[in-house]
Amino acid sequence: MKVRYLSAFIIASLATTAVAQDLATTKCPAGIAQDACQQAFDIYQFMAPQLGLALTGGNATAGQGGVLGGLGHVSVGIRVNGFRGKIPDINNSAFQTSPGAAQRRTLPTTDEWVGLPTADAAVGLFKGFPLGLSNVLGLDALASVSYVPTLSQDDFSVSPSSNFQFGYGARLGLLSESIVTPGISFTWLERDLPTTDLVANLSGASLSVTDTKVKTKAWRVVASKSLVMFSVAGGVGQDKYEQSAVVRGSFSGATAEAPGTSESLSRVNFFGDFAYNLPILKIAAEIGHATGGTVQTYNSFSGGRADQSYTYGSLGIRLSW
Repeated sequence: MKVRYLSAFIIASLATTAVAQDLATTKCPAGIAQDACQQAFDIYQFMAPQLGLALTGGNATAGQGGVLGGLGHVSVGIRVNGFRGKIPDINNSAFQTSPGAAQRRTLPTTDEWVGLPTADAAVGLFKGFPLGLSNVLGLDALASVSYVPTLSQDDFSVSPSSNFQFGYGARLGLLSESIVTPGISFTWLERDLPTTDLVANLSGASLSVTDTKVKTKAWRVVASKSLVMFSVAGGVGQDKYEQSAVVRGSFSGATAEAPGTSESLSRVNFFGDFAYNLPILKIAAEIGHATGGTVQTYNSFSGGRADQSYTYGSLGIRLSW
């Protein structure tokens, strides 16, 4: 895999931030390495919303809206969230050789499919209180796992403190599904990534994002209804990403660091699911859209704004019993 794809993809899995307006001045201190540092910072910013989307997707449990039905009920699944993203073309970026940062240039990007696999599980804890033919206030425990690889390829390296990071959450049943009623729930899920260092060396420069810490929180309101062999679900919610990192750029033996890279971003997320139901297996497909927030960069990108909206899709399988 070429460095430009690998480095941009890993930066996407680690970067999240939001601000009020575009930078009027460079984020990095003056000097020979200022331009390299600023490009590293802008790439970091540009990939932020794309990471959030690849990690969170839509429904916390693909194809399902209500609680599982109490103790003894378990659901586990895997899926891939994917969309047509905009990836910075790092290998074709030029760096200013004189001290300072180039004034508001347009950095190149390519259109690439961006996707991440996720694994999740749900365990029924409480069936809920009877209400007519249904139940209310049931409760499920939710868990997920994220993976960041340790990589060293060509001039690019990724060094996470651990390869796996677990997430947790809960689903509250506002109304359990019955013959006549849909399943309606509220879900809350937190996912973190392990603290990670990454470095890319190219074109006589070095771009690095180190000591990166990322926390994501997502809530959803979801409704679903089973139609024997098929089921449908839909919902809306909000994703919030909080992060901190040290961003540096090096050029011609000099190094510059962007201070204060600790930010947050919130986006609205809405989606619809369709699933094919077998006795214990469910094959689910999802389409959704994430939008909102304003992301800050000093340079622009040929692929558009960093805070543009994205439409995504998911495909997965789930076992329930």
